[in-house]
Amino acid sequence: MARYTGASCRLCRREGERLLLKGERCYTDKCSIKRRVYAPGQHGQQKKKLSEYGLQLREKQKARRYYGILEGQFRKYFELASKKKGITGENLLQILESRLDNTVYRLGLATSRPEARQLVNHGHFTVNGKKVNIPSYLLKVGDVVALKEKSRSSEKFKAISEIVGRTTIPKWLEFDRENMVGKVAAIPAREDIDLPIAEHLIVELYSK
Repeated sequence: MARYTGASCRLCRREGERLLLKGERCYTDKCSIKRRVYAPGQHGQQKKKLSEYGLQLREKQKARRYYGILEGQFRKYFELASKKKGITGENLLQILESRLDNTVYRLGLATSRPEARQLVNHGHFTVNGKKVNIPSYLLKVGDVVALKEKSRSSEKFKAISEIVGRTTIPKWLEFDRENMVGKVAAIPAREDIDLPIAEHLIVELYSK
């Protein structure tokens, strides 16, 4: 499967916002957005007025890059969201938040979504007692996500456990810090999703 292999900081600079792709580094003075507040490339410092289509496209790209999803999969999520009852844009964000890798990140068991994706790929987590190594696995209300017993003694998770207490757990999740076990308590509401995404622009783009 194709994936982006370039510099993560270029994506943040292109969108003009911190996408939190490098964990703790994004909160330090080393963050590229703080040092170079313009898009990458030789024409990056030129200010351009975006068209209506350009605004919609940038919003879609920003959402994709926040969650680390390729175009084909993102469109499938949109089609799934459009078939569900309710507001399509909010349905889309709920689906994205329900991914296993995002949930691992939201629980504070990874410092970034890319790291969460890698940890899931390496088989460090179980869902309802069964190992799941698919980052795009969509969780349902009542599903229990746990760090495997063998993984708890690794240096990686020892380091993560030191900062997990600083993570704010969203209302739609429950988390037992001592046992490293999380549970999907509810469907995430729009006000619980703190990303600066104007989902209506994405709906307008795909509805053309």
